[in-house]
Amino acid sequence: MGVKSLEVLFADEFLVAIDKPAGMIVHPGREPESNEWIAMKRLRDQLGQSVFPVHRLDRPTSGVLLFALDQKTAGLAQQLFEQRKIRKIYHAIVCGIAPTDWVCEMPLPGNQNDELLPAFTHFQRLALTERENISLSLLQGAPLTGRFHQIRRHLLEADLPIIGDFRYAGQERSFELGEILGTGTRMLLQAKSLHFQHPRTGEKLEITAPVDPDFWKCFPDYFSKEGTPTDGSESAS
Repeated sequence: MGVKSLEVLFADEFLVAIDKPAGMIVHPGREPESNEWIAMKRLRDQLGQSVFPVHRLDRPTSGVLLFALDQKTAGLAQQLFEQRKIRKIYHAIVCGIAPTDWVCEMPLPGNQNDELLPAFTHFQRLALTERENISLSLLQGAPLTGRFHQIRRHLLEADLPIIGDFRYAGQERSFELGEILGTGTRMLLQAKSLHFQHPRTGEKLEITAPVDPDFWKCFPDYFSKEGTPTDGSESAS
């Protein structure tokens, strides 16, 4: 059985966006890794041409991941991210009853070991549910800056770590909730959409990932309006 193709959400002669499965890294790292779990190599082989990562998502995060098909476009698209001209929307599921609307302004490092920099994330609660006497909140997060683990650390600051976030929620609690919810050991964070002006054509783009099957499991009533979720066959467990 061959490797399943990545789902392409948008493609033209300059850019291609995929729905990255949880558990896949964006580009090769220091540790050896099968090409199957490296998005850049997987997409390169799928398209039969070189691709250039424009931004990155953490390994446990699923959702919209953007690549350029040439170096010039990659540079222009990266500038859009650096200049905060791309609106990023995330979905996250946390344990507890979150506020309906708030902004976290806790400073964070730009990269893991950098000095602290201003950081801003606007959060909104989209839905609430109860599972096995556990309150779950579905959140939308819109980061106005791009700091290291910004969504994850800002939710930790609110005492609402993302379910399955081993680093910030703890291993024991992550295993416990993953078993109760049937979501395994993955982190429930999805890069839901990117909104920006195409760096080469000027077209206004809104690229949105389909419903993540593990989010559907937790909030089927909320996500039913979006249609059938993806099959989740490549979600990390």
